[in-house]
Amino acid sequence: MARVISVYLPTWPTDRLRRTGGDAAPPADAPLVVAAREKNRHVLVAADAAARAAGLGVGMVLTKAKILVPDLHVEYADPQADVESLERLALWALQRVSPFVAVDAPDGLIIDSTGADHLHGGEAALLDTLLGRLIMSGISARAAIADTRGAAHALARFSANPSFVAPEGHGTEVLLPLPLEALRLPTNLSQDLRKLGFATVGDVLSQPRAPLVLRFGPELGRRIAQALGERGEPIEPLRPADLIEVRRSFAEPIGAAETISRYISKLVVSLCTELELRGLGARRLDLLCHCVDNRIEAVRVGTATPARDIRRLTRLLCDKIETIAPGFGIEVMSLTATIAEPMGERQSSSLLIEEAEPDISDLIDTLSNRVGERAIYRFAPVASDVPERSVARVAALSPDLGEGWPGHWPRPSRLLPRPEPIETIALLPDHPPVSITWRGVRRRVRRADGPERVFGEWWRADAELVAVRDYFRIEDDAGERFWVYRAGDGENPETGSHKWFMHGIFG
Repeated sequence: MARVISVYLPTWPTDRLRRTGGDAAPPADAPLVVAAREKNRHVLVAADAAARAAGLGVGMVLTKAKILVPDLHVEYADPQADVESLERLALWALQRVSPFVAVDAPDGLIIDSTGADHLHGGEAALLDTLLGRLIMSGISARAAIADTRGAAHALARFSANPSFVAPEGHGTEVLLPLPLEALRLPTNLSQDLRKLGFATVGDVLSQPRAPLVLRFGPELGRRIAQALGERGEPIEPLRPADLIEVRRSFAEPIGAAETISRYISKLVVSLCTELELRGLGARRLDLLCHCVDNRIEAVRVGTATPARDIRRLTRLLCDKIETIAPGFGIEVMSLTATIAEPMGERQSSSLLIEEAEPDISDLIDTLSNRVGERAIYRFAPVASDVPERSVARVAALSPDLGEGWPGHWPRPSRLLPRPEPIETIALLPDHPPVSITWRGVRRRVRRADGPERVFGEWWRADAELVAVRDYFRIEDDAGERFWVYRAGDGENPETGSHKWFMHGIFG
């Protein structure tokens, strides 16, 4: 079943101005509006969160807004710049989310995410990641995912807070409580409907459609059909001019897996030739299959490092053939290097001089395309004395920065996801526990070593200015070894609660 994401950017003009303005942009807490000329006056066409909090809104006359907020920052509308920036944002989403991304001017994006959610950990995780990156970039955003473009557009603007995931096959239930404007109707049409007592989408859907269309015109019927999925609304994916793409058209539609595999191999050869001419390697490939019934089946694969190895790229794409539903056949196949990075020629090392380093990038690529990029990673050290902050997840083949964990004190092979409280009997301030009770099991301590004092990182939070932890390595009667700590120095209450926690297990 098709799934569509609608991303709504409610304050895109002001967000764009702040992003492009750099240091010259108004402070985040300063009200900022965008005005445009309407007949013989200027009205607000966009207002940021600070301006809305001050009582300003879209449609307000500019002179009135300046009276209400004397220190108001005013910029004048530049629709062309807004659209161009929106296209750049769509290109960013094209590279990271799905091969089907289109601009939904003037304030959003449309993304066909069919089959792409598992690479991001599910639909909810996909939306959270997408919105998180936008918000961290200073862009206000809401997003929804639904079965149709019309439903996703409506839910993103009237239900998402900040995200909304409609269940597959949701039908009309999720649309019924939404206002009439959710159907993307012209303003005069929605006003006419409201005069007759229609307030929500449910009010419209509860009436016979033919009389409504006869009275209000075909636009109402078209929008209803699009929202319900009765009428197709194809997404024209964004394709930049400098995108490296090869295509193959067929006189007769193809559909057999063997035939698709054969032409994938031919497309990969052509694409790798073009990549080599430009000195690039592919990091992400999109295979688009244009079917006879006006559908587009997409396959996306990625690589851990820039690659143009024909055999490897062909295998990665052919592994996904079973996800392609050709239907009545495929008329056109296109292969695109959505992300390409510089790739120099490598000189093979001589086995007589040195041993060649093992190359596991092929294995990483295979696993990543099966279970998702986020599921394949490695741990890297971080400069922090606080144990849970001293490690980070990085890409499986990211370069080694040469840093390491402290070696003067042994560390457990496994840290718990978060420290768990334990009950102890211990002599304060510096003695290890005599016994502990963890997860309902009491353990007598036979051997212990410590304390190792870890201080808080005062530059992160004021509360950590005097906070300390005292860590102990302990061993119980059964020979199991644990890493426990006491919050505080055992004497001064401001240094911690003096409670005990289990933090790790030695292998």
